[in-house]
Amino acid sequence: MVKLFVKSLVYIFLILLALELLVRVFHLYPEDSPRYIDNHGVEKRVPHFRGYSVTGNRRQNFSEYRINNQGFNSYREFTPSHSKNELALIGDSFIQGFHQNYYNSIGKKIENRTDEIEVYEYGYAGWDLADQLHLIHAYSDDFEKIDKIIIYVKYPMDFQRPDYVPNINRIRTLNSTTFKIRDNIKLLYYASQIGILDPVKNIIIAQQDTKNNTNQSKKADQATNRELDNIYIENFEKLLKKYPLDKTKTSLLLDKRHTSPTFISYCEENGIDIIDFGFRFEQSKRPVTLIYDKHWSNHGRSLVAQSIVSHLKL
Repeated sequence: MVKLFVKSLVYIFLILLALELLVRVFHLYPEDSPRYIDNHGVEKRVPHFRGYSVTGNRRQNFSEYRINNQGFNSYREFTPSHSKNELALIGDSFIQGFHQNYYNSIGKKIENRTDEIEVYEYGYAGWDLADQLHLIHAYSDDFEKIDKIIIYVKYPMDFQRPDYVPNINRIRTLNSTTFKIRDNIKLLYYASQIGILDPVKNIIIAQQDTKNNTNQSKKADQATNRELDNIYIENFEKLLKKYPLDKTKTSLLLDKRHTSPTFISYCEENGIDIIDFGFRFEQSKRPVTLIYDKHWSNHGRSLVAQSIVSHLKL
């Protein structure tokens, strides 16, 4: 009995070892570059990190990213100057662009369609409007020199809070021993990415989820008695009071099909420029998002770049 138990352990270990080697050889695991919060309170990636983003259980999407000196995924460094023409593109994972090779990003597509313009892509997964406006305020010297600023927003998800608070807990969690173990054991990382470990995750965070869901339900019940649009617009106004927009050079990039008409009207009444890429998505006969992911496909990114160039007459 003891021998059988020992042999079983040995076989299990060898099988796991073989699977680990297969995952490494075929590079089925993603490489998540480390993150941190800088002296300005901006959460971003650790500079000078290169790696590959992998999506899907059969490496359905495999792309290379490059973190520049400023801590963002880009093919270039950000060197704003009054003597050049620059455009800043700010947003979440859609602008971060890990789903496409860094040298074929939205910024690069914009540059290919224009002359003598540099595009700086300030993209970071998980950012909302509060993060984005805080970034502009924190790096005000740089953004003062930049000629055009485009902020990608999703309504109403990006309008949930009226102020910016650094997510210290997220950074602490990502730097925890648990995540370090996951990052070093590629089979574990791969299993986590394709959902094999979801039951274990659910058990671990069940209590926390129950508490959060209860709080969210209370907020939802309270919100039924008033206009949700008013709440989101009020959050927007509070953010603008703390982080004023230079409306002469700032635009909001969004999909009008999925944005409240009330918010659109508010922007028009207050002189806030909107770049809509939704109508191009609607007219497209080719998929604009990845099959296994809601992020934009290469074609979708091209349409977004085209929308920006056309609207701003670059």
